[in-house]
Amino acid sequence: MKHPGKLRVFLPNLIILVTILLHSTWINAQEVEDESEFDYIKGSEKGPSHWGELKKEWETCKSGKMQSPIDLSSHRVRVVPKLGELKKYYKPQNATVKNRGHDIELKWEGDAGSININGTEFFLHQCHWHSPSEHTINGRRYDLELHMVHESKRINGKGKIAVVGLFYKIGRPDSVLNKLSKFIKTMVDEEEEKNIGAFDPSKIKLGGKKYYRYMGSLTVPPCTEGVIWTINKKIRTVSRAQVNLLREAVHDHAEKNARPIQPLNRRGIQLYAQKRKD
Repeated sequence: MKHPGKLRVFLPNLIILVTILLHSTWINAQEVEDESEFDYIKGSEKGPSHWGELKKEWETCKSGKMQSPIDLSSHRVRVVPKLGELKKYYKPQNATVKNRGHDIELKWEGDAGSININGTEFFLHQCHWHSPSEHTINGRRYDLELHMVHESKRINGKGKIAVVGLFYKIGRPDSVLNKLSKFIKTMVDEEEEKNIGAFDPSKIKLGGKKYYRYMGSLTVPPCTEGVIWTINKKIRTVSRAQVNLLREAVHDHAEKNARPIQPLNRRGIQLYAQKRKD
């Protein structure tokens, strides 16, 4: 065989890609909206370690083998330049800000654009914040994590879900939260929503082009698996006051609304990085 070294690199990457394609299953279970049914308090009867016992349809939270979040450890990651840059096509659309009790959600009412993964178009539905971050990099949690939730066109009532994740550390204020803070301040401890008019998702700056890709799940009940995760490697900044506002707005049991790290269970983690020119 002329190129055994290249084959050794190619085969593991091919296996990861096939795994993503096979496990990006059709999904009809969305995130739970009623936050009173679960909480984030360690040791609580409704806490993360018991989510899978609270309802039959939440069993995957306990029995699932492809759960999120995970630790994005350097020694587990394979660099795959062929993944290519994330293709995104966002556009302004009417939106509402909603206090769901367990998080603050920014939801678009119509077509706000999409991303393209492996030839499939995933349309942006909503984004929300977790503090501290749910995913970690080499064991480190960041101050905030934003999830942009996308779904493919539904076939027989089912679609595929893809989530884009962004990390934030304390520093300069985030421009998007600057725009939303006046609405969030009016709904502290109140489960309500406010229409904010047209909002352009492209204002959410992804930062760098490098990203992690792996197959996982929703991070809240019903913890449905088959979710394609794309997590930007660049760490953006947010002010401490902005993080505190997001925590104060939600209910007390969700001030720290991050699910604990889940086992990797031999899943592959890819990292897109441009190939260096010799």
